[in-house]
Formats: sequence, structure tokens, C-alpha cells
Amino acid sequence: MATNEQPTDYHQFRGTGSLTLTDDPISLTAALVDIYSESHNEQVIANVLETALREIPEVEVVRQGHTIIARTQRDLGDRVILAGHIDTVPPANNMPSRIGLDEQTGQETLFGLGSVDMKSGAACYIHAFATLANSPDLRRDLTLVLYECEEVSTKYNGLHRLVRTNPELFDGSVALLGEPSNAQIEAGCQGTLRLRLTAHGQRAHSARSWLGDNALHKLARVMVRAADYEAATVEIDGLTYREGLNFVVAESGVATNTIPDEAWAFVNFRFAPNRTVDEALAHTYEVLGIGTPEDPAEGFTIEIDDTASGALPGLDQPATQALVQATGGQVHPKFGWTDVACFTELGIPAVNFGAGDPGLSHTKDERCPVEQITTVSDQLLKFLTTA
Repeated sequence: MATNEQPTDYHQFRGTGSLTLTDDPISLTAALVDIYSESHNEQVIANVLETALREIPEVEVVRQGHTIIARTQRDLGDRVILAGHIDTVPPANNMPSRIGLDEQTGQETLFGLGSVDMKSGAACYIHAFATLANSPDLRRDLTLVLYECEEVSTKYNGLHRLVRTNPELFDGSVALLGEPSNAQIEAGCQGTLRLRLTAHGQRAHSARSWLGDNALHKLARVMVRAADYEAATVEIDGLTYREGLNFVVAESGVATNTIPDEAWAFVNFRFAPNRTVDEALAHTYEVLGIGTPEDPAEGFTIEIDDTASGALPGLDQPATQALVQATGGQVHPKFGWTDVACFTELGIPAVNFGAGDPGLSHTKDERCPVEQITTVSDQLLKFLTTA
């Protein structure tokens, strides 16, 4: 049946126009969720955050595009980087925020787009920065990075761009990224690579298939190799990382009575952080058995679509050990790739530490237990105020 319901104009969600950064982190999370900030649309939230950060005395604030970096300059002998992205995936009728009981868990919960990924983590970091920037209790200088376009291609990523243009802003003994981790430390991250494979053949009528060369059958044989492949399990610093090599998208076909002359697919390898990108690529080529982009097997084309190095846990570093101790000593490996790898490339150990279940990221029912927001905030403040 036809409906007269009009699509929501999410640009109307602009918050209250101002933020009090020292509000409790739950209220601050809700305020951030209520500002529409889909990737490439972060101007409003960046404007509000920049204005509020510039009101903090004795703090250096730099803005590039819709990415903001704020730094204390108190010569405390150590520096911690707190980083979080301010963009979200597209809305799915999950704005504005609301707080209520989760029917599944019975917990008081904050519902809404970005409540998990990752405005709760960002709120905890912003709150800690604003609360401690001029506090006598602060034991480590702080660098706060709030960046745009994490949820889209890395070429738009505000953190990556700022690292390239202003690397001098990123000195620190440890970096924390507020990605959802169920209020526990997740150390390191897997690397990732993605290849596009194309099999080439000869089109023919399926009734005379011997006159053709079935590109789909060629590609299927490569898929079988991946399906039969047993991925490695790797232990690093006491953490177990599980690799995975999988075909994730495939397409072929001309018509139901035609032998296809082309078939293509993307294959994704998530690899443990002890491999370099080059090592991971070499391993993937070996498993697939159809050569390399420079020297493919006959009838195939191989293209590198995307690569990103992993990040080692860095649990042997003093600053990381102090953080783990302040947060209760529980550490888990990070499955998936996050921007902690960007800091690792700078030689800065980095961990993921944020509220919310990462399995709820990007879902219509995105929601975060408020208790986890409080836990992340309390443990972060403890770490930053402990000598």
C-alpha cells in the first residue's frame, strides 16, 4: 500500500548549538548523537566542538577541514593522545538519541546513531580533556584529536591527512582510540588487504559451450582454494589474533543461456599484525595461485584495491602497561582494522578503549549501556591523574 510518509531530513538534527564539555559523559554522548554528522557532513559538529574547545584556557587548538586537534602545553614530561572520529554511517531512523531500558539486557541504555561508533568514546575523551586540561591532578599532557571521515575511504580520513601534513602534533608515549570495545582495552589491530580478481574467457551460447571459455568456472577454482585454506592463529604479547582469507563479493553472468566471458570478485585477507603488508600480499598470492598483479596467470587480472598495515599490541611499553593497570588489567586482541595502526606507524603504541559492543556498530538498533560510558570515563580519568 502506498504511503505518504516523507523521508527524514537528518540535517535538521543540529543539537542545541553549544556544548558544555564538562557535562557528565552520558549527557555529552547524547548531545553528540543529536548532531547529524554522517561522513562528509561533519561541519556542524566540528564547529560546535571547536568553539567549545577554544573556550578552555591555555589550550592550543588547530583545525584542518573538519578535523580538530587540541593540546595542553604544561610540560608534564609525558603526553597521551586521545583520538576519536566524529562522523557516522548514514542514519537509519535512529536519531535523535533516547535513554531507556534495553529490553534484552534490562540495562539503562543510550540509543541512537553513533552511540557505539563512536560518539560515546569521543564524549569520554572530550570530557577528560576539558575536565583535566587545567587541573592540578593531571599527570600527563594531553592531545585530543577529533577527526572526520573515518567511515569512508581512507583517502578522506582526517586523522591520516593530519598525520601527513602536521606530524609534529603527534608526539606521545601512548595513544588511545575511542572505538567501541565493551569498556575494555583492545590492543593492536589486524591488518587488511583487498584484491580484485578478474577472470577472462570467451562468450558462447550455453548450448554450444565448447565454443566458449567459461570465466566463472575459472574464478570458481580460485574460490575453492580460498575455501579450503586454513587461516593461521597467531599469539603476540599473550594475545591471540585469528586471521581470515575470504571472498566477499563476486559477480558474473551475461544471460541464463550464455557462457560468461568475465567474472570478477573481491578477496579480503585480515592478517595478524606481525605480518607486513608486503608479506601479507605475498602470502595471499601464494594461496590463490594465479600469480601477481605484475605477472598474473593466463586469463586473469589482479588489482590491489586497498591495503592497511596492522598494529602490534605494544603491551611491553611502560605507558601501555600503566594504562592496562589503571583499567583493571583486562586486555583483549582487536579483531578488525582501526586507526590505531596510524599511530603505530608513527612509533606510538596505541590501543582501542571505548564504550559499547562493536557488534552493534552500523546497525539500526545501535545502543550503548550507560554503565559502560561511566566505566570508560572513570578509568580514563584514573589513568590520566595517576603518576
